[in-house]
Amino acid sequence: SLGAIIRRLMPFPVRGAAVIKTLTDRFRYPRHGPGELWEHVARIIQTQGGAIRMGARAVAFERDAKRLTSVTVEGAGGGETICGEHFISTMPLADLVPALNPGAPAGVVASARALRFRDFITVALILDQAQVFPDNWIYIHDPRVRVARIQNFKNWSADMVPDPRYTMLGLEYFCTQGDSIWSSSDADLISLAKEELAALGLAGRAAVIDGTVVRQPKAYPVYDHGFRENVARVRSFLEVEVPNLQVAGRNGMHKYDNQDHAMLTGLMAARNIMGGSFDLWRVNSDAEYLEDEPDAAAEGGRIQPFPLVHTRPAPAVAGPDLAAVPEDA
Repeated sequence: SLGAIIRRLMPFPVRGAAVIKTLTDRFRYPRHGPGELWEHVARIIQTQGGAIRMGARAVAFERDAKRLTSVTVEGAGGGETICGEHFISTMPLADLVPALNPGAPAGVVASARALRFRDFITVALILDQAQVFPDNWIYIHDPRVRVARIQNFKNWSADMVPDPRYTMLGLEYFCTQGDSIWSSSDADLISLAKEELAALGLAGRAAVIDGTVVRQPKAYPVYDHGFRENVARVRSFLEVEVPNLQVAGRNGMHKYDNQDHAMLTGLMAARNIMGGSFDLWRVNSDAEYLEDEPDAAAEGGRIQPFPLVHTRPAPAVAGPDLAAVPEDA
């Protein structure tokens, strides 16, 4: 509310003022970034005897009358068909449904293909400057530039930039595959980011000593007028025809989830394989699991999920160090 914003901007603390849930005061952040968390998960899987295939694209899903039986993947070493009893998919529904064999009904395939996405580019710039701004990230609303958000990775964790003389900023551009931003060369995007950083008064072009570009397709599910009906049609088909396939995560459920929401759906999918009966679609906008509440599949949110109690000891694998970081954004 406007009143809460005014109170938060007061130069003195307001007794009893609640913290706005979208403005979390502190985070626990892996010292070398979120990828460190998934490297740890990979070690757990491999320690327990599991296999991880990197660079293998799922291209076909075989099913019989009432279940999924195998997935065919293609990678650098060729194709491979993997059979299984349980399957979890986090790939976009728009790619999953058309790959089923036998195929889904035409109306279900049309609904899956109608689900759209926004794509995402990060231009990472290394600056010969120890400090640029004190925030973890800032949103940009200046109509003179196309950058939408800027991450300051050093302020998440000092270990993200090993040399304290430098700062690395990630300038983020929301785009669509094939548009002018997505189709620009890396060199042009780095040049654009330098210009926009200077236009915003954050750092001059001369301060930038290096840069790189990361493209992420299908980063944001689009909530258009028909997405609810399309998701519901696809969901109903999958639940009836392939009940041993669970969909999870942002793209797997076409939900604007944060990483904590997506992780919770994954944890629940694993517990279902172990004998649980969780409905993954009931992870609501606050990343909580609601047994009796109306479906909240289409909502987003920002607070962390409640902790789940471990039912077995964790394997003895060293985990990532976590840095508690204040949020100033």
